[in-house]
Amino acid sequence: MAKDSVKNVNSKAKSVTTTGFGTNPSSYGGRFINKDGSANVVKRGLTFFDRISWYHTMLTMPSWKFIGIIVAFYAGINFVFASLYFAIGVENLDGIGSIESKWIQFGKAYFFSAQTFTTVGYGHISPNGILTSALAATEALTGLLSFAIATGLFYGRFSKPEAFVKFSHNALISPYKGGRGLMLRMASPKNTNLMDADARVSLAMVIKDEHGNPVNKFYQLPLEMSRINSLSLSWTLVHPITEDSPLYGFTAEDFAGIEGEVIVSVKAFDDLFSTTVAISTSYTFDEIVYGAKFEMMYTENDDKTKTLLELDKINAFRRVEL
Repeated sequence: MAKDSVKNVNSKAKSVTTTGFGTNPSSYGGRFINKDGSANVVKRGLTFFDRISWYHTMLTMPSWKFIGIIVAFYAGINFVFASLYFAIGVENLDGIGSIESKWIQFGKAYFFSAQTFTTVGYGHISPNGILTSALAATEALTGLLSFAIATGLFYGRFSKPEAFVKFSHNALISPYKGGRGLMLRMASPKNTNLMDADARVSLAMVIKDEHGNPVNKFYQLPLEMSRINSLSLSWTLVHPITEDSPLYGFTAEDFAGIEGEVIVSVKAFDDLFSTTVAISTSYTFDEIVYGAKFEMMYTENDDKTKTLLELDKINAFRRVEL
């Protein structure tokens, strides 16, 4: 997290050393934690296959990419087997006419491959000969194993516990009890029931050590309320900026001119899966709005029987004087 600007932080603020991040600012590039909660780290030094967990990758990649890989694999593996059938000779596949064009023959071999791979076997085309029969048997076995793996991956993706929590895009410096507070907001956008939610917020920033050298320092930011019983509505995390806060005395110019990062971690109990789920995000100083206040996200309905949670307003705020 390379830093050019250095801030002398309130001496009352106590830094921590258990974050898992190093202290040398020149060893880091960009933010520590991405907005989606993943570490902003690119691993090198080993081969690609030694650095990647295929199962973890297939479970966590976006749905459109996962479906795309499944479709591409299905189309590609059938193309390979169709080419092998064609290389052996389409005369060994009963049902494909010898006077048909090569493209028609290959197309029929391709769809015969698809029928064999899925074990559908309509019977219009059948293998004739040892090589073709052996290849068809091998393809049928490959298809069974492939669909077993795909089924397991689909089940793993659907059954994987996930913390469905949406964070506001910006954190705010807002009026708070006659002073100021750092505020950020979250809500659960899905029809899940997250209970016993626990949040931790820390600050990463470059400051000068006793020798005047820039170092990464990390501070726990105490919250007004760090735990709630149920995350059924929105939850605004508030760090009161008191005289003990590392942000005490910061101005709008400080947030605009200094590179720092607020790291947020949330754990909650998902009663459907009976397990604890976790999610993280971060806000760099250029994502912190100085002098603003969040708008209300929820209100009662017209007949006053329900509470309406407006999820599209999670980042809605208005400017205020500090």
